[in-house]
Amino acid sequence: MREETIKLYKFLELPEEIQEQILDKERERELWYEWYDFAFEDIKNIGEILGIQVDKIYFSGFWNQGDGACFEGKCFYKKGCLKKIKEYAPKDEVLHQIAERLVSLQKRNFYDLHATIKHSGHYYHEYCTNIHVDYYGNVNREYASESDEEEMIDILREFMRWIYRRLEKEYEYLTSDEVLRENLIEGDYEFTEDGEIGWLK
Repeated sequence: MREETIKLYKFLELPEEIQEQILDKERERELWYEWYDFAFEDIKNIGEILGIQVDKIYFSGFWNQGDGACFEGKCFYKKGCLKKIKEYAPKDEVLHQIAERLVSLQKRNFYDLHATIKHSGHYYHEYCTNIHVDYYGNVNREYASESDEEEMIDILREFMRWIYRRLEKEYEYLTSDEVLRENLIEGDYEFTEDGEIGWLK
């Protein structure tokens, strides 16, 4: 039987170059769990305010051509959405613009437009969707005009682009040096001198 003593160090006790190595490893570890859960919940709440029912979100990112985000769900008129989104996200001009466009579009269609959104294809950006626009509750009305249908589709795709930017910001925040350092220090982790993790006290 052989006993071996290993010295363990707090994160801030290690040399700067070892700290950088640890941060790089932690950045990769962020991909091991569903880091986007909180963002998904926020996106669905915002969609509900806007009258966009987000059932399932798809995304890929954030560095390759073809990366993006889309969702499956429905869109319908939601009374008071512009006021409510300004209260929920007072500084987000993109969301305000989306709400303004939705209200304007619904107003000229007697607040009766409805859209169904389905994912299509192998990628996850905003053009990988089939969006069907019609009138929700009035079977006697004609289909939506081509221009109004295109406007609804464009609004929903703009929301998908917003979703992608929201997810990208969340990822960049969670994998930033500042947040990783804070987690390592407050979590009371200990490391060997070469940066391998010891145990959690």
